[in-house]
Amino acid sequence: MVIFDALFGTVLGIISVSGYAGIFILMVLESMVFPVPSEAVLPFAGFLIATGQMNLAAVGIVSTIGSIVGSLISYYIGLKGGRAFVKRYGKYFLLSEKNLENAHRFFEKRGEITILVSRFIPVIRHLISIPAGYAEMSVRKFIAFTAIGAAIWNTVLVYSGIALKDNWEIIISYTQYLDIAVALAIVALLAYFVFRKAAAKAP
Repeated sequence: MVIFDALFGTVLGIISVSGYAGIFILMVLESMVFPVPSEAVLPFAGFLIATGQMNLAAVGIVSTIGSIVGSLISYYIGLKGGRAFVKRYGKYFLLSEKNLENAHRFFEKRGEITILVSRFIPVIRHLISIPAGYAEMSVRKFIAFTAIGAAIWNTVLVYSGIALKDNWEIIISYTQYLDIAVALAIVALLAYFVFRKAAAKAP
């Protein structure tokens, strides 16, 4: 795919030129709504570790801090803007203040496990921080479980790159199709949600 190949080349270029700073910036973006695949960033970093061009501990620390920072930015976007957005524009998206209350209760009961598990799911991990902020999840719990999930996921990808070395790009070939599948599933669920809402309001 042309778009993915262009993005992939950009990611490699940033890391090659900027090193650890590039990894940090890319992981910040990856944990927000930007389409930066950690599956391209960290296996390549693992390859650079295997060839002695980077340090394992430094990559682990920088990538995880980047994930936390990016997630926190999205969290505060949801926290500061989510409620006001729903009150003002929610009716155009079939959202109501009742949806806010339901989201709040959900994150009170299952927020920790949701944030943790979401770090391992393509596409979802780019988005989950916004509803967590929107639902006013405890910021301390949010940071703690984001850090745990991100550290585990980042470590898996880095070690995959180390193990595969020159063949680290194999990871990309498998995960890009998973990303597409998850994205299509989300679109289908949203379409179903909108259809049900519209049908419920129909006379």
